[in-house]
Amino acid sequence: MKRPIAVDLFAGAGGMSLGFEQAGFEVLAAVEIDPIHCAVHEFNFPFWRMFCRSAADITGREIREDSAIGDRSIDVVFGGPPCQGCSTIGKRALNDPRNGLMLHFLRLVLELQPRYFVMENVRGLTIGRHRQLLKELIASFADSGYQIVQQYQVLNAAHFGVPQDRQRLFLMGARAGEPLAQYPNPTVLPARPIHNAGFQEGATSEGLPNGPTVADAIADLPDIEQYDVLFQQDWMGVGLAPEASNYAKLLRGDLHSPQDFSYRRQSPYTGLTCSGRTRHSVATIERFRRTEPGTVDRVSRFLKLHPDGLCNTLRAGTPSSRGAFTSPRPIHPFTPRCITVREAARLHSYPDWFRFHSTKWHGFRQIGNSVPPLLARAVASQVMQALN
Repeated sequence: MKRPIAVDLFAGAGGMSLGFEQAGFEVLAAVEIDPIHCAVHEFNFPFWRMFCRSAADITGREIREDSAIGDRSIDVVFGGPPCQGCSTIGKRALNDPRNGLMLHFLRLVLELQPRYFVMENVRGLTIGRHRQLLKELIASFADSGYQIVQQYQVLNAAHFGVPQDRQRLFLMGARAGEPLAQYPNPTVLPARPIHNAGFQEGATSEGLPNGPTVADAIADLPDIEQYDVLFQQDWMGVGLAPEASNYAKLLRGDLHSPQDFSYRRQSPYTGLTCSGRTRHSVATIERFRRTEPGTVDRVSRFLKLHPDGLCNTLRAGTPSSRGAFTSPRPIHPFTPRCITVREAARLHSYPDWFRFHSTKWHGFRQIGNSVPPLLARAVASQVMQALN
């Protein structure tokens, strides 16, 4: 069957690219300004075109002509334009110039004229004064011939099989005359939440299976404390535990989901990747050991994950242009240390073949900036249904 065509704007490492690929789309072009993210995206999606450019400096015509799209109709354009000025954890200012990238998302959608678009963003865009910015964006789409799925929704990844409490805004639209895509209904009951992970308005939890827990995600991974080589490199040829949850088996590639239409990948590495160790002081290790699961360490303010609960929202930290601060990294539920990049990837629903940058700094930044693939797949599947 011919796969529908998609374009990923503000692609990062490729969480949304992977989710839309899993739903059955051919993501023929992706745009990303960060060269580290570009390299990782190109490594994991070698068969598609990566534009290592700012979305502010590229045109729809260039995307078409310099990729395999050409003059074919595009089915969906998706992406998460950075909107740090609207974030609930940062300085919130309507005049923040970074919010202007949302206007370039609008411009590129109008230039590419896809049948559908999906915009992902921070929940803070729906709060207080910032709703005005969202209203203006919706009005601009409507004035340009796009219907908007009302009401826009904040979706929690924990309701779609991701063991993480992560809430993100999704705005969906369709060209005039196209049937509107609907927002996905929750597919699982979240594990015992760290925070309130309530269902979106109108959704029901009746008859849903239980979602994966932190332990389901990472308990089968080797104890990295046994391997000093992981201080020098982030991979080694060590096997995973034979006993694993179905969630872990899916990410390992031992099971296959009938809803996953992604191309099969074979990792060039055998064993464990993205698992560089962190050197903690003796005092820190002892403090982490005494911290109860599900509570916060009194000095670092890092959350110690509860094996039967959800991970808290994984964040990216700030780039060098903003001070290069590292975001708090959760404490492992069984071992007194911070989690590895691979463990974070499991908690974000990335499969084990997906390779991140070899440094912990960039690896965590790529995960924290991305949409969990299973959440992206749930949204993308609704667009696929609308395409019939």
